[in-house]
Amino acid sequence: MPRKNSHDQNFKNLILDYPHQALAFFAPTEAREIDDSARITPLRQEQLKDRLGDRFRELDVPLLVEWPDGRREALLFMLEEESDPGRFSIHRLIHYCTDLSELLDTRRVVPVVIFLRSDARIPSQLSLGSERHSYLDFNYLACHLQRLPWLDHRDSDNLVARLNLPNMLWRADEKIEVYARAIQGLLALEPSMEKRLKYIDFIDIYTDLDDNQRQLYRSRYPREDNTMTTLTERLLDEGIRKGVEKGVRLGIEQGIEKGIEQGIEKGIEQGSQAMLLKLLTRRFGPLDAATLQRLQSAHGEELDRWAGNLLDARSLQEVFERH
Repeated sequence: MPRKNSHDQNFKNLILDYPHQALAFFAPTEAREIDDSARITPLRQEQLKDRLGDRFRELDVPLLVEWPDGRREALLFMLEEESDPGRFSIHRLIHYCTDLSELLDTRRVVPVVIFLRSDARIPSQLSLGSERHSYLDFNYLACHLQRLPWLDHRDSDNLVARLNLPNMLWRADEKIEVYARAIQGLLALEPSMEKRLKYIDFIDIYTDLDDNQRQLYRSRYPREDNTMTTLTERLLDEGIRKGVEKGVRLGIEQGIEKGIEQGIEKGIEQGSQAMLLKLLTRRFGPLDAATLQRLQSAHGEELDRWAGNLLDARSLQEVFERH
C-alpha cells in the first residue's frame, strides 16, 4: 500500500530536530564557522504570520544563527524543501528573503533550497536589468539530493546526512545496503528511543523497500533487525505504561475506586491501541478504514496477541490471523 507523505513536513521536522547538522549538510559552505558555541533559533511561526500575512509560508524553515561572544554578526538561513521541481519559484524565494530581511532588519540572509528530485530546468539564479546594466542579481544555495553520491556519505557522523542516504544517488542493487547504512547511522548517532522510531519512519518512507527487499535486509543485517525488534517491544511497553498513567488520572478525576480501576483498564487499551497503530503504520504503510476500526474496537488480550504477532509477521493479514 503506498504511503501518503508530506515531504515538506518531514524535512521541517528533520531541520528543527537537528539544526546544526542540517545546516552542515544542506549548506556546508556557509556553515563551516557554525560551531557548538553558536545558538540556532527557529523563528516563531506566529511572529512571521502576523508580520507577513498572506506572504507567510508555514513550511519554510527560517533559522537564526547567533554567536553569543559577538565574534560574528547573526546570520539568517532560510531553508525550503521542494519535492516537485515544477513547484519551485525563484521569484517567490526572492520575495520571501527580502520580506525576512526587512522584518529582521538584516542583510545577512542565506537562502537554501533542498531539492528531493532534480530537474535541469530548475533556475539557479535570476538577473533583472537591461543590455547596459544588471540591477538585481539573485542566487541561492541548492542541495540536489539525487545528485549526491551516497558512497560519499555512507560513513558520515552527521545524522542528517545518514538519514538522507536513501534520497541520494545509488544503483538499484545498492538499495538494501543504503537502507542498512541509514539505519546503522540512526542507531549509532541518536540515543533517544522515541526519535529513533520517528526517523525509522523517515528512512522507510524514502527507501520504500518491498516485502522481498525487507526480508533480504533481515537476513543480511540480523543484528540491526534484532535491535529494532527490541525497540519495538520497549515502545509497546512504554505505550502501555503511559496508558496506565492516563487511566489513573481519569479514575482520580472520577473520584471513586471503581473509576480508578476502569480508568486504568481504559488507559491501558488506549495506550496499546495508539502504539500498535504507530508500529503497524511504520511497518505496512497507512491503514485502511476497516483496520483502523478493528484496532479501535479491540480489547486487552486481542491487542496483546496482535502486538506479539507483529514482531515477525510478514504481512498485515498475519498480524491479525496468527495465533
